[in-house]
Amino acid sequence: MSLAQTENLNGAAFDRMPSPAEIAARVPLTDAARQSVLNGRQTLQAILDRQDPRIFVVVGPCSIHDPVAGLDYARRLKVLADEVSDTLVLVMRVYFEKPRTSTGWKGYINDPYMNDSFRIDEGMEKARQFLLDVNNLGLPAGTEALDPIAPQYYGDLISWTAIGARTSESQTHREMASGLSTPVGFKNGTDGSLDAAVNGILSASHTHSFLGINDEGQSSIIRTRGNGYGHVVLRGGGGRPNYDTVSVALTEKALAKAKLPTNIVVDCSHANSWKNPDYQPLVMRDVAHQIREGNRSIVGLMIESNLEAGNQSIPANLAELRYGCSVTDACVDWGTTEEMIRGTREILRETLAQRSKA
Repeated sequence: MSLAQTENLNGAAFDRMPSPAEIAARVPLTDAARQSVLNGRQTLQAILDRQDPRIFVVVGPCSIHDPVAGLDYARRLKVLADEVSDTLVLVMRVYFEKPRTSTGWKGYINDPYMNDSFRIDEGMEKARQFLLDVNNLGLPAGTEALDPIAPQYYGDLISWTAIGARTSESQTHREMASGLSTPVGFKNGTDGSLDAAVNGILSASHTHSFLGINDEGQSSIIRTRGNGYGHVVLRGGGGRPNYDTVSVALTEKALAKAKLPTNIVVDCSHANSWKNPDYQPLVMRDVAHQIREGNRSIVGLMIESNLEAGNQSIPANLAELRYGCSVTDACVDWGTTEEMIRGTREILRETLAQRSKA
């Protein structure tokens, strides 16, 4: 009787992936980018520690698919960031990985050419290069950590990290978050519940040991110190938004009960805007007024924004893609983004200036 195969029954191929060290050698960290990352992280930590009264705003495309348009956006955002820096700290949203409900394009790392060639090896290098270019502008970058191995490849270029609504409950992602070098925002569940996010923050604040890879790509036992800068991201869910004053108060209560800092970020998109980008400005204005009226737990905001409004399907002929328009969730356009950021600055400038004097 022949021996039956018992593993890799559904594995079609095992293509070699360059190690994190190899990718970093091809796209090395510059002094300018290093300083941008350090400044970004230190500023965000100071905001979370209440040492900096400003509000941070993670703003940018739902996902990066065109690095040319992405850098066009980044250059504009850097100018705007400098303009409003007395009140707001802008962090560019740079998302390369997209969790899918069933199927669909999984993001720039997974399929950089958007043709189902799945050149993850090239996508990872291109993603690192894009992050380097953004940081070289002096603009900090934020991303969602989806694949637990990916941060080893570009984590030195990230200033803020999100754990998504679908993964806040995942032990793997909580362990990973405990070792990340950035502040980490845990989103509430897709049903709107806070438990996964609060428990995620608690878990990530402790030490963990788990399987991963080192810079050389070798399987390793990763032992972490714990991340003390976890916070909640309210993104709505369960058929309703959760940025209103009652929802924010309930979040404060849940964090206090868990003996965690009452640090809250409000995502103006997703269920908070009923997945309609036109409502994002209304959400942002509402939250800004909460802060002006005395709320001190809201430390940040998130906006899905691109050069052009809306979104588009990925065409068979990629030459037909509209420049600067999302291929995932719909976004507000650049003009609306400027209005939102400048308007929020005007609402909050005097209030936050008074806090800095206190």
